[in-house]
Amino acid sequence: MAAAEHSARIETGADGRFTVTGALTFVTASRTCAAGITAFAGAGRDLLVDCSGVVQSDSAGVAVLIEWRRWARAHGRALSFANLPGVIRGIAGISGLGAVLEDAPA
Repeated sequence: MAAAEHSARIETGADGRFTVTGALTFVTASRTCAAGITAFAGAGRDLLVDCSGVVQSDSAGVAVLIEWRRWARAHGRALSFANLPGVIRGIAGISGLGAVLEDAPA
């Protein structure tokens, strides 16, 4: 397996922008979720998570995004997702969770 299948990164950009790269899977979910929350805690109110760098995902990846959205709401933040991969949209849709990932105000 390639290294990207065993790791994920949260890259912090300017103005509350973050990029997720690598795999959002059962293997990486816990670590990635915690890293995202740590990064978000140090940012402003409006957060944007770009998922264009996600090369692999499963239901645990969807759970990470849902947890990030839950955390943002609990902490008075607005969190939006950009460039969600089709597999994430598909899993969320078939699970009835598509609306949770929509870019409605948090």
